[in-house]
Amino acid sequence: MASALTDKLSRLVKEMRGQARITESNVQDMLREVRMALLEADVALPVVRDFIARVKDKALGQEVLGSLKPGQTLVSIVNRELAATMGEGISDINLAAQPPAIILMAGLQGAGKTTTTAKLAKHLIEKRKKKVLTVSGDVYRPAAIEQLKTVTKQAGAEWFPSTPDQKPQDIARAALDYAKKHYFDVLLVDTAGRLAIDEALMKEIKDLHATLNPVETLFVVDAMQGQDAINTAKAFKEALPLTGIVLTKLDGDSRGGAALSVRQITGAPIKFAGVSEKIDGLEVFDAERHAGRILGMGDIVALVEQVTAGVDMEAAQKLAAKVKSGDGFDLNDFLAQIQQMKQMGGLSSLMDKLPSQLTAKAGALDMDKAEKDIKRKEGIIQSMTPLERRKPDLIKATRKKRIANGAGVHVQEVNRLLKEFEQMQGMMKKMKGGGLMKMMKRMGGMKGLGGGGMPKMPF
Repeated sequence: MASALTDKLSRLVKEMRGQARITESNVQDMLREVRMALLEADVALPVVRDFIARVKDKALGQEVLGSLKPGQTLVSIVNRELAATMGEGISDINLAAQPPAIILMAGLQGAGKTTTTAKLAKHLIEKRKKKVLTVSGDVYRPAAIEQLKTVTKQAGAEWFPSTPDQKPQDIARAALDYAKKHYFDVLLVDTAGRLAIDEALMKEIKDLHATLNPVETLFVVDAMQGQDAINTAKAFKEALPLTGIVLTKLDGDSRGGAALSVRQITGAPIKFAGVSEKIDGLEVFDAERHAGRILGMGDIVALVEQVTAGVDMEAAQKLAAKVKSGDGFDLNDFLAQIQQMKQMGGLSSLMDKLPSQLTAKAGALDMDKAEKDIKRKEGIIQSMTPLERRKPDLIKATRKKRIANGAGVHVQEVNRLLKEFEQMQGMMKKMKGGGLMKMMKRMGGMKGLGGGGMPKMPF
């Protein structure tokens, strides 16, 4: 996420922290570097100018010059102003309306509106305990209607059918009538996108907005679009009273400019960010935490949330009880640990939330290679029979060859996995008398996860 911008700004942050004395000269040098980094990251020029002016004004004020640690104070100013550019803290979604609360999804084709509609439905069901109905007003792409039906099912919401021969306003009225009669809390309306902004699209969405009078009009924009995102944002701002922004594909953005520009250009707060392709890959946007990530300070709060959501504490406690009773740690347990790692979003997702100084060495490693290694381990274990997983001692030469062929790997990789398993099994045997949950916490758990911690993952 915003890797190029993060690399440059985190290096500057490190240099600034070490400054014992701040002068107008070294502030100018630092701001020049920041300006270049922002422009290269596709941040809009007016936004860059405004940001630099605010930082300069505060950097040369008494807050920094009178500080015992001026370098660190300067870093906090940059962090604060970066967050202010993207918004103030968290802007929650507004559902204060007579049910159903109508949310209109707007944006260009390819921005990820349909997937985001389903992700938002899942968020509202799980986090806000709402009954959600989705409907597609995209009559130009029959595949879009089917796509919404599929992803809505994955989200656990209800889908209202529509067909390409209907008019978007008629679809919206029918869906609203159904939502009222069946007591839905929220109606999510996915609208048609175009490959470019045109008058027909804008007129249609204006008419749809007038018909529905939604409580929220969310502008869905691809974070990887750079300057194009800014032009699109301007056009939609002129056509619709936008109440919020959803930034999609934030995990794949190498520039980061859209996140910094689109808030200031539209005047609407960024409410959500798409952080993965998975149906639960939608985060409530927090400007301060996002600024910390861009500056290489990490986002430990998000990391703890991700681990807490991903760790199956019931499974961990069952494993502890199993080992304590004298039953051996087998390959099924080993596979369960690998699968927990996947539930937490994988290595790269976890690393992204750590401060850059902690991930500097790991950055040199190939994260893709590590992720593939985890998948390979899973494939090897899944190529074994249930008996082999329960009794790994049975796995000799001929079985190893069959397992390797089934998983599409060399026998050496099967041997390597079995060796790693034996090492972990040895540790588990030492914990037979109890205390496995404490060991799990020591081995990589985080304080505050309900006393259980998390098992150390085999990677």
